Amino acid sequence: MSYCRLSGTTLSLSGQWSLARIADIDGELAAAALPAAPITLDGARLQGLDTASALALLVRLGSAGATIAGLSGVNRSHARVIEAVRARMDGDAPAPRRRSRRPLAALGFAAVKLGWKLHCHLEFLGRCVAALGELVRRPGRLRWKELAAQIQHVCLEAIPVVALVTFLIGMVLAYLFGMQAEKYGASIFVVDAVAIGTSREIAPLLAAVIMAGRSGSAFTAQIGTMRLTEEIDALRTLGLSPMQVLVLPRLLASVFALPLLVFVGDVAALAGAMAISGPLLDVSPLTFIGRVDSELAFRHVAVGLAKGAVFGAVIALIGCRAGMTVGRDARSIGTSTTSTVVQGIVWVILLDALFAVLLQELGI
Repeated sequence: MSYCRLSGTTLSLSGQWSLARIADIDGELAAAALPAAPITLDGARLQGLDTASALALLVRLGSAGATIAGLSGVNRSHARVIEAVRARMDGDAPAPRRRSRRPLAALGFAAVKLGWKLHCHLEFLGRCVAALGELVRRPGRLRWKELAAQIQHVCLEAIPVVALVTFLIGMVLAYLFGMQAEKYGASIFVVDAVAIGTSREIAPLLAAVIMAGRSGSAFTAQIGTMRLTEEIDALRTLGLSPMQVLVLPRLLASVFALPLLVFVGDVAALAGAMAISGPLLDVSPLTFIGRVDSELAFRHVAVGLAKGAVFGAVIALIGCRAGMTVGRDARSIGTSTTSTVVQGIVWVILLDALFAVLLQELGI
């Protein structure tokens, strides 16, 4: 089958020009002895044209020094394909114009964007609450295997890094507090500061930040990849709810796992402080443990564990929502993953500040 025929300065195109036939098309274009002159393209007999074939045509014309003088008999869709490929080759694709905003308009735009993002988070939270309500009515719908797998990923595999980081932070805190307290002979109060500060603030924050960077980003990448490969659409086709199958196991695992990680962080931080208090402050391990037992009230530990549950829920919601709304291209997965980590850390810090003010007012 002939795909092109040169008659003077007119190149007649015929048949189906597609990627599957690109080798034959390129061979005929190479054998056509195109002149280094303006050529008119006749597409009256052209049945189909894709971008790959249009690119091969333009490359051959460019190699021969020929240019397109005009289009004859080419329908509108084929002409658009040729023009789009030629614009891309020439670098003439029109760049989107960015409208410069005045400061007040930019502030208003940022406020509207923030409000819309909060609306989307609240809408997703409502869907999660509805899914939880359905799960309460029908507990058999809970995916136990998926829940166990997520607990292993979020909690068990994160224990080493949480323990190491909090252990080192406990040593640093004891060292810094000890350098100042030793001047006034109050070395024993370093134990109080490290124990209360770690259980209420340091361990929940560190565990949440680690979870946001480790598990929150993983939630977005996993669900985003499933959306990109249309696995989520397949779940809906099978009559399964993506909220029940994908979101709830990750949400429940995060709420369950982060308090456990906070507890591990408490123990590791106290162990690190105790390890350095002996040689630095002359506080023996028995004295350290006795001081912790007498001064660390259970309410401080309970506050830290409660913060962990809230932080875990927030991180899981942000990560899952970002994954469920990722674009249909690979680049958006990376963008959404980065956004998840940033939003998770920011929301954790904002909520921690809110907790600090609220608990101070309540006297807890």
